[in-house]
Amino acid sequence: MRRTLQLLAAALLVVPLLVGTASAAPGLVEQVQKVGEDEVVSTVLDGKTRSTTVERPGSWYLKAHFTGLRLVAGDVLTVADPAGAEAYRYTSDVTASGTATVDATGFWAMSVTGDKAVISLEGRDGGPAHPASRVTLDKITRGYTDAEMDAAAAIGPQSICGTNDYRDAVCYQSSNPTEFGRTRAVAKLLRNGGSLCTAWRVGPNNRMLTNNHCFTSGTGIEVWFNYQCPTCGGTTSATVTKVLVSSVLKTSAALDYTLFSVTNFAALSSFGYLELDARVPAVGEEMYIVGHPAGKLKKLSLRDDQNGGGYCAVSAVRVNGSSSQSDIAYRCDTEGGSSGSPVLSRRTHKVIGLHHYGGCPNQGVRIDLVYGQISSLL
Repeated sequence: MRRTLQLLAAALLVVPLLVGTASAAPGLVEQVQKVGEDEVVSTVLDGKTRSTTVERPGSWYLKAHFTGLRLVAGDVLTVADPAGAEAYRYTSDVTASGTATVDATGFWAMSVTGDKAVISLEGRDGGPAHPASRVTLDKITRGYTDAEMDAAAAIGPQSICGTNDYRDAVCYQSSNPTEFGRTRAVAKLLRNGGSLCTAWRVGPNNRMLTNNHCFTSGTGIEVWFNYQCPTCGGTTSATVTKVLVSSVLKTSAALDYTLFSVTNFAALSSFGYLELDARVPAVGEEMYIVGHPAGKLKKLSLRDDQNGGGYCAVSAVRVNGSSSQSDIAYRCDTEGGSSGSPVLSRRTHKVIGLHHYGGCPNQGVRIDLVYGQISSLL
């Protein structure tokens, strides 16, 4: 964002150059990625029209908005993929599902992965709904096609430093099992259906971290776990587990973090969590980043061709970020959508930074500073 560039340029004037310390480079920008757009539609489901199919060829998700919901007890509104493997069901109390986002005119259902969604209104036993039951599908958000995603990424900040070295997380399952083991706790954020960031579980409780510039209010934010390839070089995702942001617990623009909780937390137990390494890392310390650059299936950024093809490494500490000397710098490859990714040390395999800026070198907020503000809430 342009205001970020102005803040960083001003900060260059006041930070002294120290050993192992660098000023933030001009051109760094927040790495949120636009991934979809809204469409106005108008389809009424009632006792006569029981179902409709929404299809947008090539879209990677569809998200439906409803208004005028009136369901007789026992009737159910369902939004699902064609196979029914991903399905979200709503009764007259839509909030009871834990997958609905209520707004002034109705509610958004949870998104369905893929380019086709089947929406149906049925009775409790799968038969016809009561004649008095009714709902209107009035809006959808469709995910961009691959071509649209590539075009959006192409106009983003230059954060691929040299050759693009990130790979599907699963590609490192055998060669780097410890690093791969830390990837499951990382999730994709779908923000209000139209843009995305990355987030991750911090500690064993219902706590997650992302950037303040990703969101400060949790309304309408989806959190996708396991959006990753089951095979190296694959193009389809494993089964995704989706929850919603429940509450924002603490947020800071100065350190660019948001700590939050989610709905249906019990569904996330198998994904594990990351731990914080509350210290200033050493210059030259090897590190890696896990995230969803350009909205892609989960990537592990571990190698750096700018470092002789070796591992990514911290290039500077106490770099200007959202605040004076708040960041660490590195040349691990990132793209729009990487905002909020964890930066982990290869020495401890704990989090040393919260990625938020691209620009080569790229930057993350020092996690020791974040820990100082959130430790009592973890």
